[in-house]
Amino acid sequence: MTKKIGLIIGSTRPSRISPSIANWLQQAAAQPELSIDLIDLAKINLPFLDEVAMPSDGNYALAHTKQWSQLIQGYDGFILLFPQYNWGYPAPLKNALDTLYAEWRGKPVSLVSYGGHGGFQAALGMQLVVRGLKMPIMTNNLRIDLKKSDLTENGQFIDPAQALAPYTFDAQQLGAEFVHRLAD
Repeated sequence: MTKKIGLIIGSTRPSRISPSIANWLQQAAAQPELSIDLIDLAKINLPFLDEVAMPSDGNYALAHTKQWSQLIQGYDGFILLFPQYNWGYPAPLKNALDTLYAEWRGKPVSLVSYGGHGGFQAALGMQLVVRGLKMPIMTNNLRIDLKKSDLTENGQFIDPAQALAPYTFDAQQLGAEFVHRLAD
């Protein structure tokens, strides 16, 4: 049975490179037993925590929260893809996680961060968040170092496949780990 993985693009900046990384990762982590869907927070466009009740109560009143809940419930695990901003993760990603609660519980998660130093500090902070949501953290978590020589003057990849090639094996291992963890 095919398992569904949601690859959440955690940056919403107009100049972001995360869609390029997400498309590459979706292909590199592919396994016959997995379906990896891209979930772009820039398209989801969740308002910042506007429900009256606490998410842990599960009593959602607003249509966008109910839709977000339904979407997330349909996945067996997640890959969170995010850049490091000032040693932290992007606010829209934290908001997307905080909008729900029980929907995340028990679903394995891989943290894929990127930045000038691989997004290490952002990943450390995100580990605390997903642990609080009771999401088991995968063994395979990528830290993608962005090299200026791989980027245009506007910060976009010159050749995403070439720039990300050193991470292909780790991405394949990530996909294999999901298959192993989610085996019936």
